[in-house]
Amino acid sequence: MGHKADIIIVGGGVMGSSIAYNLLNDGYEGKIILFEKDKLYEFSSTPRSAGGLRQLYTTAINIQISRYSLQVYQTFPENMAVDGERADIDFKRRGYLFLGTDDMMSGFEKQLKLQNAYGVPSEILDRSRLKNLIPELNTDDLAGGLYCSEDGYLDPYSVMQGYIKKAKSLGAEYIYQEVDHLVINSHRIHGVCLMDGTKYEAPIVINCAGAWAPFLSEKGGLPIPVVPLKRQIFQFNAKKPLEKKLPLTIDPSGVYFRHEGETLICGYSEDVEPGIDFTWKRSYFIENLWPILAKRISQFENIKLEKGWAGLYSFNTKDQNAIIGHHPKCRGYYLACGFSGHGMQQAPAVGKGISELIRKGKYETIDLSPLRVERFAENDLVIEEAIV
Repeated sequence: MGHKADIIIVGGGVMGSSIAYNLLNDGYEGKIILFEKDKLYEFSSTPRSAGGLRQLYTTAINIQISRYSLQVYQTFPENMAVDGERADIDFKRRGYLFLGTDDMMSGFEKQLKLQNAYGVPSEILDRSRLKNLIPELNTDDLAGGLYCSEDGYLDPYSVMQGYIKKAKSLGAEYIYQEVDHLVINSHRIHGVCLMDGTKYEAPIVINCAGAWAPFLSEKGGLPIPVVPLKRQIFQFNAKKPLEKKLPLTIDPSGVYFRHEGETLICGYSEDVEPGIDFTWKRSYFIENLWPILAKRISQFENIKLEKGWAGLYSFNTKDQNAIIGHHPKCRGYYLACGFSGHGMQQAPAVGKGISELIRKGKYETIDLSPLRVERFAENDLVIEEAIV
């Protein structure tokens, strides 16, 4: 192998770039190469996401990750500036809101207690407070909601580009070519081989390939319980504007909606077969989402669908949580994938954690070991109930 690096990261999106940035920012002096097959990031999951940022999770590890990431995103524009140019991410702190029916409220109370224990200022809103937050909201079938005013939404593409530009400024090298397979001998990683046959040598390889991560790992004889799932998002205009800008709101049906500038976007985690699929269907919105939106907010009865798009979840089929850390069956092989739609939200904390694990051999800021690869074999799953 004529090409060498100290660390190779497969996937140059938000997760891989956060890891590269954190390593270099924390003082790592080795050579880091990131391979990204999609130079324009046209099919990258992050810019195709809804951009939500929340702390309203049901597991301690996800709450801790989100709390750390929230702090990072608050000062992201200044801290990630390059040559005096701020990395603006348009963070709208308008809150995150789960609407609930009577049978959901006991679950909300349980979640609230755990969230508050970790410092998250979440609260239960009754119907009158829901109406104050969203005056047009139909609360006839609602008992209340779980809300956090600290949360909100941001521009995911700008977050990704902020990490990329900062990582490059610190010395990370981006090569826009596709990795064909991992080079593994005697249960140890030795590098990667590109589609054109070129080999790059490194003692550490980190799989941050998102929806394509399971294909790469399985090709190396190291399968992981992750599949790509299509998720559609739709952008529309309401003929009569709402009185207030919305928090990112999740209906009891699972349909979510929020403002996007003066327009609105919505989506839903539909039941689809695994696979790489970027098609979106206007008919799906009309038949499945529009009736729910119109029932929840009367202004949504009269809307114009502007456009739609589809992205991919890197979906963990076992417990819908990230797979992070060293693979026990291959020395030098690390994973940061399977985020099930939470990658951009969790990128700051995961980048910091992987940096610590590689540089110091242990986690310090947040113990990410509950999300280790070994949990599947050990049947020590981390079940997250608040999946959007």
